[in-house]
Amino acid sequence: MNRWNLIRVAGAAALSALMMGAHAEVPHVSAALHADAAVQFDVYLPLQHEAELDQLLTELHSPNSASYHHWLTPEQFQERFGASQADIAKVAASLKAHGFTVVKTTAHGLRAAGTAAAVSRTFGATLRTTTVAGGRTAVRASQSLTLPAEISATGARIVAFAGTTHRLHSQSLGKLPANAFSQDGPYFAYDLKQAYRFPSNQVLNGQGRTIAIVMASDFLDADMQAYFGYEQLGVPHYERIPVCVTGLNPSDPTATECGSAWDSASGASFEVTLDLQQSGGMAPKARIQLYNIPDLSDTSILTAYQQIVDSNRADIVSSSFGEAEAFYLASYNAGVDYTYILQQYEDIFRQGNAQGITFVASSGDSGGLGLPSVNYFYPDGNPVTFLAGVETPAVSPHVTGVGGTNLVTTYTAGSLASRYVAENANGDPEVPYDPYGVGQNVSGGYWGSGGGTSVIFQKPAYQFAVQTGASMRTVPDISLQMGGCPGGISVLPCPLDGTDRSASVLAFAFGTPNQGYYGVIGTSISAPGFAGLLALYEERLGGQRLGNVNYLLYALGALAPNGNTFEGTVFHRHIPGFNGYDYSGNGGYNQVLGLGTPDVVNLMLAPQLPVAGNPTSPSNP
Repeated sequence: MNRWNLIRVAGAAALSALMMGAHAEVPHVSAALHADAAVQFDVYLPLQHEAELDQLLTELHSPNSASYHHWLTPEQFQERFGASQADIAKVAASLKAHGFTVVKTTAHGLRAAGTAAAVSRTFGATLRTTTVAGGRTAVRASQSLTLPAEISATGARIVAFAGTTHRLHSQSLGKLPANAFSQDGPYFAYDLKQAYRFPSNQVLNGQGRTIAIVMASDFLDADMQAYFGYEQLGVPHYERIPVCVTGLNPSDPTATECGSAWDSASGASFEVTLDLQQSGGMAPKARIQLYNIPDLSDTSILTAYQQIVDSNRADIVSSSFGEAEAFYLASYNAGVDYTYILQQYEDIFRQGNAQGITFVASSGDSGGLGLPSVNYFYPDGNPVTFLAGVETPAVSPHVTGVGGTNLVTTYTAGSLASRYVAENANGDPEVPYDPYGVGQNVSGGYWGSGGGTSVIFQKPAYQFAVQTGASMRTVPDISLQMGGCPGGISVLPCPLDGTDRSASVLAFAFGTPNQGYYGVIGTSISAPGFAGLLALYEERLGGQRLGNVNYLLYALGALAPNGNTFEGTVFHRHIPGFNGYDYSGNGGYNQVLGLGTPDVVNLMLAPQLPVAGNPTSPSNP
């Protein structure tokens, strides 16, 4: 069996498990919670002085401003922009009057406890148990909550009992043959560092920088030791930080769940291994924090992000998951608008940016057609197709969305040299399949770099520096290697060039019984890799945070020449490709790859730095 056949067989089995465990929930309602069942939920309140905050964010990222990079502390942010204490008091008083107990107050709102009957009586919605992604059960409201007038007047948001479960942006292609050093071999981190001209490890290695990874799984120390031992690097300093969330378990809605255990059958365990190895491979001396959440629900993700910005310890936050922004629109929720959940994300991202924190997120693996038509969920007898759509959190104006390519590097027998040759962004057409398990197939899908135009977020000021082709926010912003040919859902054979080694990136998974080399594809490779790149950039700046790095990227995009040669070029452009929605290959921005892929030392405005040489050399161990 040749390598591609091996990958396709393994990929089809892996895909089935990952699809059912990682995509947005398809609710299956069971019994209503007993009237006396105890529940807890958070009430978020909006930020104050938002116009002033947005102006400050512009000044913090403008080199000509006196406020440039004068980041706030969490205490300073709370004092100037935090939720109104008067509003918190109003909400607390109203909840108490309706029979709830205020468990605690926070800088962003409060947590309340009560019964299912009190929720129904106060908010007009029955609480039920619902099966969500991965077979988990969750508490969901039968309809949108109607807040009492005195609470609604404060702009309060209750995310609990609503929202979606995000999907992972990676796919395992199964175990690879032992010989990874061939024309068809996959890429290690050190291959990518030479190809994209990262600075020499002897000059910059991420020392003093902290990267946060948000994921619903633990990892195995043995995997990290094996991977970094193979690359002749010391294991980066990893720190496990459990994120605890109350109200996820319908059997005991007052229980608190903290992080997910490592599980060899879990797509999230494979994902977190990949995220840690990719970010650590690029910045081996960085401190890497794993914020381990119970699941990929909006409630858990928001809790993790809030914990990150409040602690203010991480400089860069990488997320390798997402979901269609349209899933929060009324048209996909029987007329109920849930975009207030996205606004809560925005409040947290803005706080992080004001503190200098950079958020990075993978743009998705469904090309430009990541959205099933509405009649997939509400059948009407018409054909069901994939539509243009972008994913959150990558689409947030306060997040850097990272897309992906198929990279081609040099191959010479007996040499590990992995110098840049070319890239393409050719998406792989997919056979019709049932992405969320509702019982009908969707046609017209593509595997490839997620990209397109938001229908929710306005075009941010920094994107006016280039031609994005739209009046709204577009993604991605930048790209790196992601690979292609997603096994069982591809229209086979995938169009693979014999000199193209990018069909997978190598990751270790040493958990018994699955020990070995694994191929991986997806923008979950490119996002943590870019986070590692930013750690090196901040180190070069003497430990200075970058905040919303999109301001810098688009300024460079406006100034960079439209060539595709290495020297003097910040971005590789003229990369051919199609993601089912948009074409790449022009000399500027496109909605497949954003600004392009980086020539890293030039991106850092430091072309004089020595670059990473051949893998296993002192400059690129």
